[in-house]
Amino acid sequence: MKKLCALLLATLALGAAYAAPVNIEFWHAMTGKNAENVQLLCDKFNASQSNYTITPVYKGSYIDTMNAGIAAFRAGQAPGILQVFEVGTATMMAAKAIKPVYQLMKENNAPFDPKAYIPTITSYYSTAKGEMLSMPFNSSTAVMYYNKDAFRKAGLDPEKPPVTWPEFFEVAKKLKASGMEGGFSTNWISWIQLENFSAWHNQPFGTKANGFNGLNTELKFNGALQKKHLQTIYELSKDKTFIYGGRENKANPLFSSGTVGMHFESIGGYANFKNTCKFDFGVARLPYYPEVKGAPQNSIIGGASLWVFNGKSKEEYKGIAEFFTFLSRPEIQALWHQNTGYLPITKAAYELTKSQGFYKTNPGPEVAILQLLNKAPTENSMGLRFGYMQVIREIEDQTWEDILAGKISVSDGLDKMVREGNAKLREFERLNK
Repeated sequence: MKKLCALLLATLALGAAYAAPVNIEFWHAMTGKNAENVQLLCDKFNASQSNYTITPVYKGSYIDTMNAGIAAFRAGQAPGILQVFEVGTATMMAAKAIKPVYQLMKENNAPFDPKAYIPTITSYYSTAKGEMLSMPFNSSTAVMYYNKDAFRKAGLDPEKPPVTWPEFFEVAKKLKASGMEGGFSTNWISWIQLENFSAWHNQPFGTKANGFNGLNTELKFNGALQKKHLQTIYELSKDKTFIYGGRENKANPLFSSGTVGMHFESIGGYANFKNTCKFDFGVARLPYYPEVKGAPQNSIIGGASLWVFNGKSKEEYKGIAEFFTFLSRPEIQALWHQNTGYLPITKAAYELTKSQGFYKTNPGPEVAILQLLNKAPTENSMGLRFGYMQVIREIEDQTWEDILAGKISVSDGLDKMVREGNAKLREFERLNK
């Protein structure tokens, strides 16, 4: 009997030693080269240890991914990790479905120092006390891409992109006059031409520090400067100096195909442009209106962070904590940053990348970092935290398309965006008091 028990115990021990690793699903919204780099990070983590397997699963657009995650949580089938775009922060905070990252790391004795991360990135995902709720992942900011070959053809200096908006609009006209179908395009009309535009000029997008100081906020992005800016873009759309390419990042092919000479997009699109553009291109800071006092200020982040749901096992939480520690390593962050163009989330990763000489041959990603850190953030430029922001963006997109179609004026359109957006804020407050 003793021999039998000993044999049984040995068998159980052997089985435990060869037990399958704990599988943790990571739902994300990355496509193209960025999706390949997500897979690369997961593969590297999985190969670094044998207790856990991180399985990346593509779930569609940012909105689709967030909605799928929340629906799965309600059905008791949530993934271990969910990628949520930055404006979904308030929604995730209100969902009461998350395990804050600072708690996760503390409970699992995982190495975690909030001061190691770049403050302008982590503040977006932290409480007023500085407690990180989610793990920054693919952080980005908006920049201007420009076709250096097209600049040369138009008689423009390819090493001197426009700095101010008046200069930018003149360059756009010259590019079109040189034979291009259009002068410029933009992705994310809300994020780039309203949210970042307002922050870059130190203009409030809304009250209460753009929502960081609590609910009962009001949107305020229908000021004279925003109206002037969108009116100019609208006027230039009439002769196709400006070409609208669609919502979110649907305008990217206009730039990569050589249809337009300048384009506004996330620095997170850098890797995809390097893969698709058959011409020499550069990256420059966002233009600014020189008459605005204090401009330029600093741009704000976009991209997404990683959220962890309640209701997971201790082993799953331990695996997620180890994965987050892995993602924060300087060499891993530097790899992600250099492969994608997304910002490094730690100071050490930025310094490592710099010491490796990466920016000498790839100056674009550093342009984005320096723009983000241009000045210490103000209440108008540290980011946004409004409920239903994804719905508000849809209102803005639809209204912008109505403006381009001549259905409503720019001034009335911006007023409509703010009015209907405020109604959504009131609805969010009623549901989350």
